[in-house]
Amino acid sequence: MERHNILAIIILVSSLAVCFISAKSFLKMREPEPIKPGEDQPQIRMLSDYFQELKDMRGDTEIYLFDSGKAGGTTLILGGTHPNEPGGFISAVCLIENIQVTQGKVIIIPRANNSAFTHNDPQEANPQRFVIATQKGERWFRFGSRNTNPIDQWPDPEVYRHYPSRQKLSGSETRNLNRSYPGRADGSLTEKVAYGIMQLMEKENVNIGIDLHEASLEYPVINAIVAHPLAFELAGETVIYLQMEGININLEPSPENFRGLSHREWGDHLNIYAVLMETANTVQGRYHGPLTDDMVISGKDRFYYQAAQHRLLEVEYPEEGIPLKVRVGRHLTALKHLYQVWNERQPDQAIVIKNIPNYSDLLEKDVGAFLN
Repeated sequence: MERHNILAIIILVSSLAVCFISAKSFLKMREPEPIKPGEDQPQIRMLSDYFQELKDMRGDTEIYLFDSGKAGGTTLILGGTHPNEPGGFISAVCLIENIQVTQGKVIIIPRANNSAFTHNDPQEANPQRFVIATQKGERWFRFGSRNTNPIDQWPDPEVYRHYPSRQKLSGSETRNLNRSYPGRADGSLTEKVAYGIMQLMEKENVNIGIDLHEASLEYPVINAIVAHPLAFELAGETVIYLQMEGININLEPSPENFRGLSHREWGDHLNIYAVLMETANTVQGRYHGPLTDDMVISGKDRFYYQAAQHRLLEVEYPEEGIPLKVRVGRHLTALKHLYQVWNERQPDQAIVIKNIPNYSDLLEKDVGAFLN
C-alpha cells in the first residue's frame, strides 16, 4: 500500500510539473516582443482608438503613426497579417525603427492580427519564437499562426461565409484576417479587427494600403505584387524598377471573384490604391525537414533544394536558401520604389520616406544591423 502511495505522489508531482511548464510556455506566447522606434519618434496608438469595441480584446494592436507635419499623402503598411510569415512582420519592424518621414503621413501596424501571434498552427511543430543577432545583443520575435487564436474565437463553422458577399470558404478561414475584410462591427473577433483597420483607413484618409506577406515556395503567387485595379499601373511601374535593380518579381491582378482580401476590399470599399506583396518563405511549405528557429532566419533546407532540382517549386531556390535578409530586402526595396512612383504620379499627395534600409546593405550587413 505504501508503495502505491509513493507511486501516486510521483505521478501527481510529475503531472503538476508538466502543467506548470505548459502553462508557463502558454503564457509566454502572449508576451509581445519589444519594438524600438528610432530618432523619428512616432505617435503610438491602438486600433481600439479607431474602433472602441476592440478595447481590452486580444485583437487590439499597436499602431505607429509617423506624421511629418507637411501636407501630402497617407499610407498604411501592415505586417503580421499572418504571423507565420516573418518577412512581412520584420519588414514592418525595420521601418518603425529606421524611417524618417519628411512629407505626408506613414501608419504602420506591425502585428495586424495580434491574437494570431499568441499561438502556433497545430501539428506543424513551428518554433514559438526566433532570434536575430544585432550589434548590441540578440532580439527575439514571435513566430505565430496564420489564424486568430481559437481561444479568442471559437468554434469554427463548417463553412465560413464571407460578409457581405456570402462567398463560401473553408470553416477555418473565419479566423483568417485576410479573408475577413471589410469586416463588421458586430462580427467575430477577426471581422472586428478587419473592421477596425477599415475604420482607421477611412478616418486617416489613407491613399495607399500595403499588406506585407510571405508564401510557400510551391504557391504560384509568390515573389509578387498583387494589385487592385486602381493600383495596377502604380504596381506595374514599381515592378519595372525592381527588375532593373535585378530583383525578379511578378505582377498579379487582384481577383474580382475572390472576396475578403485586403487588396480587393480596401480598393472596392474605400477607393484606395491597395497592394499585397509576397516573398518566399521556406517554413510555410510542405517539403521542408524539421523546423527550427534557425530555418526562419536562414531559409535553408536541403529537402527544398532537392525539390528545386526536380522543378517542383515556383521560384528559384539556391543551395544556400532564401534568408530573411533577402525577403526583408525585397519588401523594403519594393516599398521604396512604390513610393517613388507614387510621388512622380501624385506630387500634391507625396509621401517622402527617408532611411528605408537598402537591399544591398541588408544583404551585406543582415537584418540585425537595422534593429535598434
